[in-house]
Amino acid sequence: MCTASAESIILNIVSCYIGVTEVRACVSLQILGGIEPSLYAGEIWYTPIVEEWYYQVEVLKLEVGDQPLDLDCREASPPSINQSINQQYNADKAIVDSGTTLLRLPEKVFNAVVRAIARTFMIQEPGFWSGAQLACWDKTDKPWSFFPKISIYLREENASRSFRITILPQVWKPSHFLYIQPVLELHQNLECYRFGISSSSNALVIGATVMEGFYVVFDRAQKRVGFALSACAEIGGLPFSEIEGPFTTEDVANNCVATISFHEPLLWIVSYALMSFCGLVLLVLIILLLFPHRCCHRNPNNDIVNDESSLVRHRWK
Repeated sequence: MCTASAESIILNIVSCYIGVTEVRACVSLQILGGIEPSLYAGEIWYTPIVEEWYYQVEVLKLEVGDQPLDLDCREASPPSINQSINQQYNADKAIVDSGTTLLRLPEKVFNAVVRAIARTFMIQEPGFWSGAQLACWDKTDKPWSFFPKISIYLREENASRSFRITILPQVWKPSHFLYIQPVLELHQNLECYRFGISSSSNALVIGATVMEGFYVVFDRAQKRVGFALSACAEIGGLPFSEIEGPFTTEDVANNCVATISFHEPLLWIVSYALMSFCGLVLLVLIILLLFPHRCCHRNPNNDIVNDESSLVRHRWK
């Protein structure tokens, strides 16, 4: 469902909320041109848009169960490769995308998250973390209670401060599922779950798994993305998302975004320029094949020997 702002001038803002199916009043909404105050509680926390090609933001760190991962925002690459900086959380970018279902993490960050969770709760199925296998428990069990909450720290507009958004594995059964998600029932007493976080080779993606607990504002006019607690961020009195701040950024680098990278807009421009040049060359070749220049061909009459030919006119007498 989409609605438009009633302002006389439509702002370059899109805001949205991914609804909670268990609460009828909390249907998914997208607001074009403004913000709807009734859809969120508290204040909106904004993080700058790093690149406008995507809604690219700057992730400073992750926590699993209130414990930060043993990773730095920036990691020096081996000199043999290059002298640039490899941004672990933002390799090669971090974006907010409601079209992606799961929370996707760069491989090194994903492995660190799995290790942190596995320290508190062992999964017998080795393929559970990669999504290749499901983990099944008795329906009377509450396996999500063993999984910790996960927090993502984003840089605030004031670069010296940050805020964090937090999701829980699940609120209550059989109602609301976040990153521990039921997908299959076996017999009458088993229920199988999948891991709602996946590894990514090219980006950290804050997908619908995270966005579901928040009212998200894509403010293109001021180049920022805002997060606020959704008005429906709890079920049965139990919250399934949290937002807190501000926090100092003294313990992280001044810039966690890749310093040496190819920007997609520039690549598209170069690609179109090369395609246009190749098309022009091809067109010239086709014209030359269809309409050869006359000077390139000899006059067939010059090959005829007669009294008017130069051979006859200049013969020896």
